[in-house]
Amino acid sequence: MTRSRTARFPAPARRRALLTGSLVLTGALALGSCGSSGPDGSGGSGATRTVSTAMGDVKVNAHPRRVVVLDTAELDSAISLGVRPVGSTHVEAESGFPDYLPEDKVSGIKDVGEMMTPNMEAIAALEPDLILTSKIRHAAQYDQLKQIAPTVMTETTGYPWKQNFRVHADALGKRAEAREVVAAYEAHAKQVTKAIGGPTKARSTQVNVVRFIEGADIRLYGDQSYIATILKDVGLGRPPITARAKDGFSYDLSPEKIDLADADVIFRATYGDPAKAKQTRTVGSSLWKNMRAVKSGNVHTVDDELWIQGIGYTAAGKILDELRADLHGR
Repeated sequence: MTRSRTARFPAPARRRALLTGSLVLTGALALGSCGSSGPDGSGGSGATRTVSTAMGDVKVNAHPRRVVVLDTAELDSAISLGVRPVGSTHVEAESGFPDYLPEDKVSGIKDVGEMMTPNMEAIAALEPDLILTSKIRHAAQYDQLKQIAPTVMTETTGYPWKQNFRVHADALGKRAEAREVVAAYEAHAKQVTKAIGGPTKARSTQVNVVRFIEGADIRLYGDQSYIATILKDVGLGRPPITARAKDGFSYDLSPEKIDLADADVIFRATYGDPAKAKQTRTVGSSLWKNMRAVKSGNVHTVDDELWIQGIGYTAAGKILDELRADLHGR
């Protein structure tokens, strides 16, 4: 069953060094200093709050109004909490924000460059009073970012998304709203478990998530990943192969070993060109066609932006809906 369009991403993430000329940086800092909040978090009424971050304690505006986010997880968190950022990066692909986010929620957000190479001048021009990102993404740019506005970084992204969401909510002054979002998600997950046959049926259904990636091996997600936490919240079973995932995150496969990914149900996503990501070759092979999930019609093509890149409660809610639709009555 195919619910989403073919992935439209070209080459996977490149790790280009951030080159910021002295004139650009000077302009960025000048613009940042005249914004609604300075690096010390003051602004508006002057009320501030201290947030614990991966870079130490950071003083932020108690009620930030001009927020810039530098990755999809932070964008999802902000939208989930009812905050429309003034600026956001995009994943290394054609410009634009994830399609799963409501258009009216992202309309008007300024694109400030590719996720790994944010445009400092564009960020500063927005005069933000808060910047949200993670150390794993932008530790190298932290000194520049904090001179533009208070910058709240989590350690990493992906698996600890629930903890990261709490940090984002604290920085945004949205703790009460965060509790409501979490409670709604937990209730939703329980509804899905019931809809697909209850806890016992869920545990007996082994599910794998496979991602075809241009320029890399095929990825089978382990339990220390964003998508695996959602499967766990529904109570779904996982095949033994997932225990072999490196650092719990993923187990990489070649097309010649794709049968190791077999399960009762497989969800597959593609990042990049299907042929260059080995998807075309793999799904046309006899190994793929002879897997029990394929033979039973329990392979479902899903949106890479939603299932893999979203990393937040808005994405998770939509994934829960898809799990319910695909597993109900199985």
